[in-house]
Amino acid sequence: MTDIPFDIVGFDLDGTLVDSAQDLANAVNHALGEMGLPLHTLDNIKRFVGNGVRVLMERALKADNAYSEDAMQAAMPLFTDYYSANVCVHTTPYPGAVAALNTLKTRGVRLAICTNKSERFTLPLLEMLGLLPLFDAVVGGDTLGPGILKPQSAPILAMVERAGSGRTVFLGDTSNDIVAAKAAGVASVAVRFGFVDDADSLGADATLAHFDGLVGLLENWPR
Repeated sequence: MTDIPFDIVGFDLDGTLVDSAQDLANAVNHALGEMGLPLHTLDNIKRFVGNGVRVLMERALKADNAYSEDAMQAAMPLFTDYYSANVCVHTTPYPGAVAALNTLKTRGVRLAICTNKSERFTLPLLEMLGLLPLFDAVVGGDTLGPGILKPQSAPILAMVERAGSGRTVFLGDTSNDIVAAKAAGVASVAVRFGFVDDADSLGADATLAHFDGLVGLLENWPR
């Protein structure tokens, strides 16, 4: 058995660790429907994800040519109330993710999450999925205060510190994730099954096609 040369393995949440697209889409479309606006397809809503739920809703309204501050004030409580009550209806970990997490944990690696999703959604979701006890640190989109989000380095640095510090690699599916990891000076892996970006275009240190390959990828990481 080859040693894993990382103390901490960190993960983005939506589009990286879990497929939450349907629950997010249902919440967006609930808000739009209540406002009498056209609904969006699942694929369109996937492209709106990545900068927190406020930007998600803003992008959906702009796609309907319906954006204004008044519209946002109406849409946000419709979205958040619905999503809070339905945060884990269809959401599941990606195939192989739970096994990979458990293997890393048994190998002595510390696990962490850094997401732009706010704690009010992140923590209940992880708890409902039975994943929360696996993580040594969880940094959400509001953990460090308003506006401190990936692609800034601060959330990644906070994740590393709260997980006990050490050599870290971070997995994500968007440019926000990879830019933040690089800015924080940690290794990066772009997943090929995420919501938003083409993994090969992100400039990560490596790519991952399936969680079944994660442990081997890390074991063979250049020392």
